[in-house]
Amino acid sequence: MSIPTYDKFVDPILRFLGGHPEGAPTPVVYEAVANALGIDENERLVLLPSKTQPIYKNRAGWAHDRLKRAGLSSSPKRGYWKLTDNGIEYAQSHPTPLADDEIRRLTVVDPNIRLPPVSENADYESAAQRDADTVLWATPDDQLEEALSELKLWTAEELLEAIGRASPEFFEKLVLDVLHAMGYGASRDALQHVGRSGDGGIDGIISLDRLGLEKVFIQAKRWQNHVGPESVQAFCGALDARRANKGVFITSSSFTSSAREFAGRVEKIRLIDGGELAELMMEFGVGVSLKPVKVPSIDRDYFEE
Repeated sequence: MSIPTYDKFVDPILRFLGGHPEGAPTPVVYEAVANALGIDENERLVLLPSKTQPIYKNRAGWAHDRLKRAGLSSSPKRGYWKLTDNGIEYAQSHPTPLADDEIRRLTVVDPNIRLPPVSENADYESAAQRDADTVLWATPDDQLEEALSELKLWTAEELLEAIGRASPEFFEKLVLDVLHAMGYGASRDALQHVGRSGDGGIDGIISLDRLGLEKVFIQAKRWQNHVGPESVQAFCGALDARRANKGVFITSSSFTSSAREFAGRVEKIRLIDGGELAELMMEFGVGVSLKPVKVPSIDRDYFEE
């Protein structure tokens, strides 16, 4: 099963705290609610894309935030949740589980949100309802992570389009810039652009130490078609000719499965395709501008005793 949306956490939190009128530490609530929702051990390890917190804890936190906004719960001290008097009365007077309309009343910040009209087609209606629920019950963290994922996908596509318009020589230099940004080479001068006619299949050389005693050899191919095993084998031969044991083969397209199988067997060649290259460019700020955005998010661990 997938981890439920945050609205599904509201009723279990309300019931657990209702059974503990003195309140409970947040770690205890997290685990009790996860058990009630059937979230297994592997799912409890799944983090937000930002790697800042387990998803189930994040959604439990937002569900409790909505209960606090409704005046039904509180955080009387660090890392501790407790129903208010109104919350205890509410839990006792409302049967379990809470109706969907009641959860929506408690949790949706904007009461003017309306679900899209449904079709007479039952299958379409079911899918449309699931999509609408996904949007409706997305926490602000979910929305932010989704927007960031979309921006990364869009930027990756633009990067690969720009690379496709560039010259092969520009691509070879770009590859060296990315590897240097990743920390390879004692300085930028330690990265040598070699690519030219008769280069023996080597487009760049990185000296890993100041004396140049240990080197990584690079091949960069700005291709549209898949790179097959024959190209990787030729690169391996170029490494053997130089008695080298470290090589990185980077392409703007992709590698065939047989090319990857060959590289896996020889072990000394690392393959990087266009998708991974775009990710590295974004991560290390090569050819992209990174906008610093301050997104406030409470450090819940700080408040747990």
